[in-house]
Amino acid sequence: MNTIRTFRNALESFDSELLSPFTVGFDRTFDRLWDYANHNNSTTNYPPYNVKKNEDTKFVIEMALAGFSSSDLDIEVSDGILTVSSIDNSTGDDADGNTLYHGIAKRQFTKRFSLADDIIVKEASIKDGMLSINLERVIPDERKPRKISIN
Repeated sequence: MNTIRTFRNALESFDSELLSPFTVGFDRTFDRLWDYANHNNSTTNYPPYNVKKNEDTKFVIEMALAGFSSSDLDIEVSDGILTVSSIDNSTGDDADGNTLYHGIAKRQFTKRFSLADDIIVKEASIKDGMLSINLERVIPDERKPRKISIN
């Protein structure tokens, strides 16, 4: 947590105008960094998650969500931000009247991941309390390296 706090403090005091002569078209990247620095929710540890790189262009985010089903979750991508949140589907303390003790709680949460411009969400699935979100890096033709001829 101390490293995150130090990073945020550095971002808050950094003058982005110093880089403007050397950066062209990176406005969105810097906006994301400033949003990260000012975003309070990103330091929560719940739910625990892993980010894995399966191949050069394929990634998976795994989130431990014991007790949750697909109907309890909302996954959305908007403006390069992947948001995973829980949906409160509870109908009361004891809908069926058979529970003697409530020891397993479903915590409400919202977790956000900032995605690079060339990352797309392919699919999501939940099995045995583990949510898997598959991502893929898709590089458009205009961003692939190409030779420039000299006339």
